Amino acid sequence: MTLYGQEHIDRYVATDGREGHEWQGTHTLILTTTGRRSGQPRPHALIYGRQGNDYLVVASRGGAPQHPAWYLNLEANPEVEVQVKGDKMRARARAATPEEKQKLWPIMTREWPAYDDYQKKTDRDIPVVILEPH
Repeated sequence: MTLYGQEHIDRYVATDGREGHEWQGTHTLILTTTGRRSGQPRPHALIYGRQGNDYLVVASRGGAPQHPAWYLNLEANPEVEVQVKGDKMRARARAATPEEKQKLWPIMTREWPAYDDYQKKTDRDIPVVILEPH
C-alpha cells in the first residue's frame, strides 16, 4: 500500500508507525506544528534523517519557490511534537546554519536523493530543519 498525505498520517498514528514509517525506501516521522494563524495542530508525514539525538527534515516542497506551510508554522512557533514509530516527543525546531547544512545535506540526500533535484529547481535555499528533542 502506498501511503501519502492525510491517509499516511492517519495510518501511521493508528498503527504506531507499523504502517507508514517505512516509505518508498526511506523512513518517515510525523511532525506536528502549531498553525501560525489557526493555532491548531498540523501534522505532516516527512522523510527524516538522524544526527546524534536530533532528527532532521528538509523543507523542500518538491522544489517549489515557497517554503512549505509546516516550515512557516515552526518559524512562528518552534515548539513541535515528533512521532517516530510509537515514540512521541516534544522538540524544538530550528533551521540549520549554512555551516551545519553543509554537513547535514548529504545525510538527507542519502535518505532521499531527489532533494538535490529539488534544490536545482528553485532559487530558494531549501532549509534542513533540526528537531532537538527535549
